[in-house]
Amino acid sequence: MPDLRWLAALPTPTPTSTVRAESVTPGVAGFIAIAVVAVVIVLLAIDMLRRIRRAQYRVDVREQLDAEEAARESGEGALERRDDGDLSPGSPAKD
Repeated sequence: MPDLRWLAALPTPTPTSTVRAESVTPGVAGFIAIAVVAVVIVLLAIDMLRRIRRAQYRVDVREQLDAEEAARESGEGALERRDDGDLSPGSPAKD
């Protein structure tokens, strides 16, 4: 195995930059761009949560209505259903 300790003894050159530090920083335009992206992401997250909640509420209401309909059908299963055309107050009129 070759002895490579002599590489560690060589002086390491310090890099010199020909570009100004202000030229490579994002500056005000970069800050504004990132701020706009952050605001858009927050608004999208709020909208997504609202849509998820709305869909969940719809599922809950649909399940509740199905359960009520099943209970009504099981309770009326033994009785024969009659529609004699009598309208109660508040019910829609038939043509």
